[in-house]
Amino acid sequence: MSTVEKPVNVWWILAAMALGIVLGALVDDSGHLLGLPLASLGSFLGTLFLNLLKMLVVPLVVASIISGVALMGNARDLGRLGVLSLLFYVLTTLVAVVIALLVVNTIQPGVIDGQPAHAALALQANASSVASSVQAQASRSLSDVLLDMIPVNIVEAAVQGKLIGLLLFSLLFGYFITKLDGPQRDTMSRFWEGMAGAMMRMTGFVMKLAPLGVLGLTLKVTHEAGIDAARPMLLFGLCVVIGLAVYAFGALALLAWLFGRMNPWRLYPAMAPALLTAFSTASSAASLPVTLECLQQRAGVSPRIAGFVLPLGISLNHAGSALYECAAALFIAQAYGLHLSIVTQVTVVLLALITSMGIASIPAASLVAITVILNAVGLPAEAIGVLLVLDRLLDMARTAVNVLADSVCTVIVARLSGDEGSRNSTPPAAAGSTATG
Repeated sequence: MSTVEKPVNVWWILAAMALGIVLGALVDDSGHLLGLPLASLGSFLGTLFLNLLKMLVVPLVVASIISGVALMGNARDLGRLGVLSLLFYVLTTLVAVVIALLVVNTIQPGVIDGQPAHAALALQANASSVASSVQAQASRSLSDVLLDMIPVNIVEAAVQGKLIGLLLFSLLFGYFITKLDGPQRDTMSRFWEGMAGAMMRMTGFVMKLAPLGVLGLTLKVTHEAGIDAARPMLLFGLCVVIGLAVYAFGALALLAWLFGRMNPWRLYPAMAPALLTAFSTASSAASLPVTLECLQQRAGVSPRIAGFVLPLGISLNHAGSALYECAAALFIAQAYGLHLSIVTQVTVVLLALITSMGIASIPAASLVAITVILNAVGLPAEAIGVLLVLDRLLDMARTAVNVLADSVCTVIVARLSGDEGSRNSTPPAAAGSTATG
């Protein structure tokens, strides 16, 4: 695995956000402050950053999925351990997305005082045109949906943003790489692994510009909508935090107790160094060494199990990210005054599941996946701009939850496989380990 770019310090993001709010409140109606066109500059910086993110969407998603499927199919990992792990990841990710649906539909952060928060968030797209786009997507027949999943021309599909078809192509391409002869299979696997690694580094580079992007977007939204934009954004952030908490301390804790035969309130403190590392770096890949040490030294999982299940989880399990992606899509739909049908919400659930498994284990990769979901249901990608304000903080939280889910899965797989190192339900070194965060 290639080295992950060091993420931007969260304090830079918060400082940029605060500066953007202050400058946005100070500029006059014409968008000038002390004769400088700050509103136009903020709009330029925000748009530039969004364009850079959108530029990464197709190659990052395609390369990540192809390389992941090819490498997984190549290994002995598709045995009993692999099946148990994959079942856990798929089922718990679906649970996380359903939790997001329930929380966002209950609190409705995109609706303020009975009115859609479209104007408060300074979203530019016309609400009626967005509604028409979503309705057009929702009114398609099942045959149309299935046909769209099979693009006639994958290049044209990429240009037109038909990313569902690209996802299917990538899954099939990765699978059939595993059917090639040895030298060809190894060459193709290495190529796509390198491609995915290069795209991860590009994403890391683009995210170094996040403070400028957040500054520009915050300045623009504050100037156009005033401080009113803070309320729906804070409500959205609260929804995500509630959803992550229910998933982490409800669903995962129950699974650890029932199937891992381990007291979650002893397991969670044992994993604290790994969780703090994941939270501070917003990268589950960067926390891998610490997580491995915690599982082996503090949770009593054997190196054989931890060394296989955890890297697989780092690559495929992003349940916290899937929860966030689903919540973001529903929040944006609510802000435009749209009530997504059950069919459309099921589409969001499935796409959140698929894209979360294809995204890289690096900071802000979920923003790329959200573009796929918004496009699929007919929502404008420009709405991603409003998510950037709180994205860094929420990214840290959901990454910690991703790592916690990987850890719980490893403990459960170890228990179900009869791993000798996991026979004790009490973490052997939970009270005092030398593992560091």
